[in-house]
Amino acid sequence: MIAIAAAALVAGDPWLDWLIAAVVLGTLVEFILLVVKATQNVSYRLAGILAGVVYIGLAGLILARFPVPMVVGIIGTVIAVDTFAYFFGRTIGGPKIAPRISPSKTWAGLLGGIVGASLWIAAFIFFAARQISGPSTMGFDISEIGTIALMGVVLAVAAQAGDFLESWLKRKAGVKDSSKLIPGHGGLFDRIDGMIPVVLIAGAVLGAPA
Repeated sequence: MIAIAAAALVAGDPWLDWLIAAVVLGTLVEFILLVVKATQNVSYRLAGILAGVVYIGLAGLILARFPVPMVVGIIGTVIAVDTFAYFFGRTIGGPKIAPRISPSKTWAGLLGGIVGASLWIAAFIFFAARQISGPSTMGFDISEIGTIALMGVVLAVAAQAGDFLESWLKRKAGVKDSSKLIPGHGGLFDRIDGMIPVVLIAGAVLGAPA
């Protein structure tokens, strides 16, 4: 998956757009199947499916319209959140955030996610600024550290919220994974659940290019 995603990022359009479209379509199918399993109420099913189309489809549209460096920044943020959250949670442990929804998520893990997101955003801004302005620039000044930390908090919480949303839906559906598409890792929705709200926030704050 990493190799395919990296190849699409390097190749650019139209390969990247096709990959995003394929992932969006696959995730939507998994989401719809979860909703159908989660409730027998036809009205709830229709409302859930409509919400999923907007939630997942809009994120895919926004991501497809971002330039490649921004796509890398968003994907890197979510990977940093997941990685740091995992190691902080495993190392520190402690109280769970919502054990009935996702038993493995701890407050220590969320703290790790915030640290990871903040470090990635700082590095991304630093190297992006040097790329644009030249190697002599520092990338950002001390006054921006607070803003970067705030961005880290917002995006880490958003990524974790996306994870909780999928975990809640899977529990309602009575399944462990969104599908068996990726052996040992579940489905596409399991892999990008945290990325969807991060993309939506990036689109709302930055705006997607026309």
